[in-house]
Amino acid sequence: MKMIYKWKMLLVFLLTVGFIKISAAQEKFEKAAFYTVMDSGDLDAINNQIEIVQASSSNNKEGYEGALLMRKADKMSTAGKKLKYFKAGRIKLETALLADSDNTEFHFLRLAIEEHAPKIVKYHNDIEKDKLIIRKNFKGLPKSVQHAIIDYCKKSKVLRAEDF
Repeated sequence: MKMIYKWKMLLVFLLTVGFIKISAAQEKFEKAAFYTVMDSGDLDAINNQIEIVQASSSNNKEGYEGALLMRKADKMSTAGKKLKYFKAGRIKLETALLADSDNTEFHFLRLAIEEHAPKIVKYHNDIEKDKLIIRKNFKGLPKSVQHAIIDYCKKSKVLRAEDF
């Protein structure tokens, strides 16, 4: 009897997990939601957003996923996990920037991460370059990204709202 109960519970668990993954995959990637998650830093929301990005058909999804992985690194409990997620995210974001060096939004994501990255990861070299690109191309960005940048300025030591 106990064995049947355990199998039923396992089946319910697997179905629930599968449903959650399908639900996340069916959600459409939206930049406003992405920036809300990046700002909140809620681990469950980050994981959900990673699934949404991975399931999207966007050509630029690697850059968004990289930023989310680096944000996730900040929420990990051990140094090993923090480093693992940060490195994986860094590779994805930098690869996306190499493929599309004119992508102002990815420069903004990199700047936001660089500004708050611990010194030990040595990820601070492009702050000034990214700042100049963001300032130069701000008006051509979608409104949701402009809004995210202005919101970020409130807590940034590098970007100021009056720059835009």
